[in-house]
Formats: sequence, C-alpha cells, structure tokens
Amino acid sequence: MSRPQGSAGEPRVLLYTRDGCHLCDEARAVVADVCGAAGEAWREIDIDVDDGPGGDLVGKYGDYVPVVEVDGVQQGFWRVDAARLARRLAR
Repeated sequence: MSRPQGSAGEPRVLLYTRDGCHLCDEARAVVADVCGAAGEAWREIDIDVDDGPGGDLVGKYGDYVPVVEVDGVQQGFWRVDAARLARRLAR
C-alpha cells in the first residue's frame, strides 16, 4: 500500500521545534521512537531558522512548540501523544 507524502517527497511527519525547548527534546524522542517502529521518515524543523512551508513559522507556532504534523494535519502541540501518533501513521 502506498503512503501519502507531502510535497516534493517530504516525510509524512514534521516536528516543529526551537532551540532550548525542553518539551521539544521530549517530543523528538517520542517522534523518533514511534516513527522508527512504524518505518516512517520524519523531519524536524527549527522554527527560528527555517521559514518552512507557508513561511513565518515563529508567528504560527512560536508559543506552541513542539508541534507535530502528519500528512499536513496538526496532531498536537506541547506534549506528543505516542499512541495518537502511532494510530495516525497506521492509516
């Protein structure tokens, strides 16, 4: 079965973070574990460095990082729910 990907072959999972964010460190570990178990690639985007898709990521996510998106749909922020992420990746 083919898995959808974002534009230009982006991984299905995007994790928006920023430097010095302790919740981002926790989210990174959860995303890495869940994506590793599901065999899915993921990409981390530092909102202070990369304008990313749609630009102005600081304005969009500044108070909410870490933010996780799957297939372009926001799945959560601040705390990543491993079970929810795994369910979403199983679709």
